[in-house]
Amino acid sequence: MLKELYCNEIRDHLIKKFSYTNIMKVPKISKISINVGLGIAEKGIIDSVVKDIALITAQKPIIVRARKSVSNFKLREGMPVGVKVTLRRTLMYCFLERLLYIALPRSRDFKGLRKTSFDGNGNFSFGIKEHIIFPEVDYDSGKIYGMDLTIETTATTNEESLELLSKIGFPFVN
Repeated sequence: MLKELYCNEIRDHLIKKFSYTNIMKVPKISKISINVGLGIAEKGIIDSVVKDIALITAQKPIIVRARKSVSNFKLREGMPVGVKVTLRRTLMYCFLERLLYIALPRSRDFKGLRKTSFDGNGNFSFGIKEHIIFPEVDYDSGKIYGMDLTIETTATTNEESLELLSKIGFPFVN
């Protein structure tokens, strides 16, 4: 499992490379946030997305509702516009394994993740265009939607976070 691998080999590599004096300074992944924005969605679509994201992440997602009414978009306050879920601890590592070793290789035209997607504080964000790359989801002529993933780490710089994620197995491309 990914967590046991992290505890030994990756931690020792990071301690050597960045010469940490305290073991608590070694960066690790703290959480993964998944967001699916649907815009204006009907009740059936939202229920389908909630079911699919629950299958993918093994955790029930939260329905995101509109904060303000926007007449140009025919959007009223309180209407469902998306779904989000935050993964921590064991579920996070299980999802990360399935993402790295099963889902991303199944993605069409996938060449790798860009190293420029860090935010300056050690967090990494990227998007997936199709949710059907996960084997848990059965595609039955429904709507295909994308999702945004943010991997939050305890690293303070992009360099530390890049080294951590590349050692875990993220397929980065120049």
